Amino acid sequence: MKNTFSSIITSDIPVLIDFFATWCGPCKTLSPILQQVKEELGDAVKIVKIDVDKNQTLAAKYQVRSVPTMVLFKDGQQLWKQSGIVKKEDLVQVIKSY
Repeated sequence: MKNTFSSIITSDIPVLIDFFATWCGPCKTLSPILQQVKEELGDAVKIVKIDVDKNQTLAAKYQVRSVPTMVLFKDGQQLWKQSGIVKKEDLVQVIKSY
């Protein structure tokens, strides 16, 4: 699992990791927003959802204390992190800035 995660985040295009939980209401609200971001940016971004309940070690490593938490990586570097719901326009802005 760790190797897979490392290989995902060492991409040369931005990778947005969405740490979520199945029981989390705001996470469900965020899902369609992430789909819209993907539709707008297409291949310029990878979006990966990670269930914190199934990946507690990973969540702890990136200090995910609340869900949803999004972390943006590029070339293995953490560039940005935010908890809660982020508007589509703001997410697109953040991703485009990298």
